Amino acid sequence: MKISSAEFVMSNSDVAKCPKDKLPEYAFIGRSNVGKSSLINMLTDRKSLAKTSGKPGKTQLINHFIINKNWFLVDLPGYGYAKVSKSAKRVFQKFITAYFSKRTQLVSAFVLVDCRHEPQKIDLEFMQWLGENQIPFSIIFTKADKLTKTKLPIQIDVYIKEMLNYWEEMPNYFITSSSSGLGKDDVLNYINEINQQLKNS
Repeated sequence: MKISSAEFVMSNSDVAKCPKDKLPEYAFIGRSNVGKSSLINMLTDRKSLAKTSGKPGKTQLINHFIINKNWFLVDLPGYGYAKVSKSAKRVFQKFITAYFSKRTQLVSAFVLVDCRHEPQKIDLEFMQWLGENQIPFSIIFTKADKLTKTKLPIQIDVYIKEMLNYWEEMPNYFITSSSSGLGKDDVLNYINEINQQLKNS
Protein backbone atom coordinates (compact mmCIF):
# COMPACT_ATOMS: atom_id res chain seq x y z
CA MET A 1 0.00 0.00 0.00
CA LYS A 2 1.26 3.47 -0.85
CA ILE A 3 0.24 6.32 1.45
CA SER A 4 -0.89 9.13 -0.82
CA SER A 5 -2.54 11.21 1.89
CA ALA A 6 -2.46 11.34 5.68
CA GLU A 7 -4.39 14.04 7.49
CA PHE A 8 -5.10 14.82 11.12
CA VAL A 9 -8.84 14.80 11.82
CA MET A 10 -9.41 15.27 15.55
CA SER A 11 -8.30 14.66 19.13
CA ASN A 12 -10.60 13.94 22.03
CA SER A 13 -11.13 11.88 25.16
CA ASP A 14 -14.77 11.02 24.50
CA VAL A 15 -15.45 7.98 22.31
CA ALA A 16 -18.89 9.36 21.49
CA LYS A 17 -17.21 12.31 19.77
CA CYS A 18 -14.97 10.19 17.52
CA PRO A 19 -15.60 10.44 13.75
CA LYS A 20 -19.01 9.16 12.68
CA ASP A 21 -17.60 7.68 9.47
CA LYS A 22 -17.91 3.93 9.09
CA LEU A 23 -14.37 3.65 7.75
CA PRO A 24 -12.18 0.91 9.25
CA GLU A 25 -9.91 1.94 12.10
CA TYR A 26 -6.53 0.61 13.21
CA ALA A 27 -5.43 1.65 16.69
CA PHE A 28 -1.79 1.97 17.73
CA ILE A 29 -1.00 1.71 21.42
CA GLY A 30 1.89 0.83 23.69
CA ARG A 31 3.78 1.81 26.79
CA SER A 32 5.05 5.37 26.95
CA ASN A 33 8.35 5.92 25.13
CA VAL A 34 7.96 2.83 22.95
CA GLY A 35 8.45 4.87 19.78
CA LYS A 36 4.82 5.05 18.71
CA SER A 37 4.87 8.54 17.20
CA SER A 38 8.07 7.81 15.27
CA LEU A 39 6.53 4.60 13.93
CA ILE A 40 3.36 6.39 12.80
CA ASN A 41 5.43 9.04 11.03
CA MET A 42 7.52 6.33 9.35
CA LEU A 43 4.45 4.39 8.17
CA THR A 44 2.83 7.49 6.72
CA ASP A 45 6.00 9.08 5.27
CA ARG A 46 5.29 12.22 7.28
CA LYS A 47 7.97 13.72 9.49
CA SER A 48 5.62 15.24 12.04
CA LEU A 49 2.15 13.77 11.58
CA ALA A 50 2.33 12.40 15.11
CA LYS A 51 4.17 14.54 17.64
CA THR A 52 7.34 12.97 18.97
CA SER A 53 8.85 13.85 22.32
CA GLY A 54 11.62 12.72 24.60
CA LYS A 55 9.14 12.99 27.44
CA PRO A 56 6.99 9.85 27.84
CA GLY A 57 3.22 10.28 27.77
CA LYS A 58 3.08 13.03 25.13
CA THR A 59 -0.06 11.50 23.59
CA GLN A 60 -2.91 11.89 26.05
CA LEU A 61 -5.93 11.86 23.77
CA ILE A 62 -7.52 9.69 21.08
CA ASN A 63 -6.01 11.03 17.83
CA HIS A 64 -7.64 10.21 14.51
CA PHE A 65 -5.73 10.47 11.21
CA ILE A 66 -7.46 9.65 7.92
CA ILE A 67 -5.23 7.73 5.54
CA ASN A 68 -5.80 7.68 1.76
CA LYS A 69 -9.33 8.95 2.45
CA ASN A 70 -10.46 5.39 3.21
CA TRP A 71 -9.23 4.29 6.66
CA PHE A 72 -8.33 5.76 10.02
CA LEU A 73 -5.07 5.40 11.88
CA VAL A 74 -5.81 5.97 15.57
CA ASP A 75 -3.02 7.09 17.88
CA LEU A 76 -3.87 6.17 21.48
CA PRO A 77 -2.12 7.28 24.69
CA GLY A 78 0.61 5.12 26.14
CA TYR A 79 -0.44 3.09 29.14
CA GLY A 80 2.95 3.04 30.89
CA TYR A 81 1.87 5.73 33.33
CA ALA A 82 -1.65 4.41 33.82
CA LYS A 83 -2.65 2.73 37.06
CA VAL A 84 -3.53 -0.88 36.52
CA SER A 85 -6.64 -1.92 38.42
CA LYS A 86 -6.35 -4.76 40.90
CA SER A 87 -9.67 -6.10 39.70
CA ALA A 88 -9.85 -8.92 37.16
CA LYS A 89 -10.92 -6.44 34.45
CA ARG A 90 -7.58 -4.57 34.67
CA VAL A 91 -9.09 -1.30 33.55
CA PHE A 92 -6.44 1.08 32.27
CA GLN A 93 -7.38 4.65 31.42
CA LYS A 94 -11.13 4.96 31.22
CA PHE A 95 -11.40 6.39 27.74
CA ILE A 96 -8.90 3.91 26.30
CA THR A 97 -11.01 1.09 27.70
CA ALA A 98 -14.14 2.80 26.39
CA TYR A 99 -12.57 3.16 22.95
CA PHE A 100 -11.77 -0.53 22.67
CA SER A 101 -15.10 -1.68 24.05
CA LYS A 102 -17.40 0.74 22.23
CA ARG A 103 -15.75 1.69 18.96
CA THR A 104 -17.42 -0.57 16.42
CA GLN A 105 -15.27 0.80 13.57
CA LEU A 106 -12.15 -0.69 15.16
CA VAL A 107 -10.81 -3.50 12.98
CA SER A 108 -7.56 -4.27 14.76
CA ALA A 109 -5.17 -2.93 17.36
CA PHE A 110 -1.40 -2.81 17.07
CA VAL A 111 0.35 -3.21 20.41
CA LEU A 112 3.83 -1.71 20.26
CA VAL A 113 6.63 -3.40 22.19
CA ASP A 114 10.26 -2.25 22.49
CA CYS A 115 12.19 -5.31 21.30
CA ARG A 116 15.22 -4.39 23.42
CA HIS A 117 13.48 -5.24 26.67
CA GLU A 118 12.36 -8.43 28.34
CA PRO A 119 8.58 -9.05 28.24
CA GLN A 120 6.93 -6.48 30.50
CA LYS A 121 4.06 -7.39 32.79
CA ILE A 122 1.95 -4.39 31.77
CA ASP A 123 2.23 -5.30 28.06
CA LEU A 124 1.35 -8.94 28.73
CA GLU A 125 -1.63 -7.91 30.86
CA PHE A 126 -2.87 -5.47 28.25
CA MET A 127 -2.74 -8.08 25.51
CA GLN A 128 -4.49 -10.52 27.82
CA TRP A 129 -7.22 -7.91 28.34
CA LEU A 130 -7.59 -7.48 24.58
CA GLY A 131 -7.89 -11.23 24.17
CA GLU A 132 -10.47 -11.55 26.93
CA ASN A 133 -12.52 -8.84 25.24
CA GLN A 134 -12.15 -10.47 21.81
CA ILE A 135 -10.36 -7.48 20.29
CA PRO A 136 -8.11 -8.50 17.37
CA PHE A 137 -4.54 -7.28 17.68
CA SER A 138 -1.04 -7.67 16.31
CA ILE A 139 2.25 -6.95 18.03
CA ILE A 140 4.69 -4.47 16.54
CA PHE A 141 8.23 -4.83 17.85
CA THR A 142 9.87 -1.40 17.64
CA LYS A 143 13.49 -0.17 17.62
CA ALA A 144 14.89 -3.26 15.89
CA ASP A 145 17.82 -1.16 14.66
CA LYS A 146 19.00 -0.81 18.27
CA LEU A 147 19.90 -4.51 18.38
CA THR A 148 22.51 -6.45 16.43
CA LYS A 149 21.44 -8.94 13.78
CA THR A 150 22.44 -11.69 16.20
CA LYS A 151 20.68 -10.28 19.27
CA LEU A 152 17.40 -9.36 17.55
CA PRO A 153 16.12 -12.89 16.81
CA ILE A 154 17.16 -13.99 20.30
CA GLN A 155 15.07 -11.22 21.87
CA ILE A 156 12.07 -12.00 19.66
CA ASP A 157 12.35 -15.69 20.53
CA VAL A 158 12.35 -14.86 24.25
CA TYR A 159 9.17 -12.86 23.76
CA ILE A 160 7.48 -15.62 21.77
CA LYS A 161 8.27 -18.18 24.46
CA GLU A 162 6.81 -15.90 27.13
CA MET A 163 3.66 -15.28 25.08
CA LEU A 164 3.13 -19.01 24.60
CA ASN A 165 2.85 -19.36 28.37
CA TYR A 166 -0.47 -17.49 28.05
CA TRP A 167 -1.57 -18.02 24.44
CA GLU A 168 -2.17 -21.17 22.44
CA GLU A 169 -0.31 -19.62 19.54
CA MET A 170 1.75 -16.49 19.01
CA PRO A 171 -0.33 -13.51 17.86
CA ASN A 172 0.53 -11.97 14.51
CA TYR A 173 3.63 -9.78 14.84
CA PHE A 174 5.88 -7.40 12.91
CA ILE A 175 9.49 -6.32 13.47
CA THR A 176 10.08 -2.64 12.73
CA SER A 177 12.54 0.21 12.84
CA SER A 178 11.40 3.80 12.44
CA SER A 179 14.88 4.94 11.44
CA SER A 180 15.52 2.34 8.73
CA GLY A 181 11.94 1.74 7.58
CA LEU A 182 12.11 -1.95 8.43
CA GLY A 183 8.65 -3.52 8.56
CA LYS A 184 6.86 -0.60 6.92
CA ASP A 185 5.63 -2.51 3.89
CA ASP A 186 4.69 -5.52 6.01
CA VAL A 187 2.42 -3.48 8.29
CA LEU A 188 0.84 -1.44 5.49
CA ASN A 189 0.27 -4.49 3.28
CA TYR A 190 -1.37 -6.25 6.22
CA ILE A 191 -3.76 -3.32 6.71
CA ASN A 192 -4.42 -3.18 2.97
CA GLU A 193 -5.27 -6.90 2.84
CA ILE A 194 -7.79 -6.52 5.65
CA ASN A 195 -9.33 -3.46 4.00
CA GLN A 196 -9.73 -5.40 0.75
CA GLN A 197 -11.37 -8.29 2.60
CA LEU A 198 -13.79 -5.86 4.24
CA LYS A 199 -14.71 -4.35 0.87
CA ASN A 200 -15.38 -7.78 -0.61
CA SER A 201 -17.38 -9.10 2.33
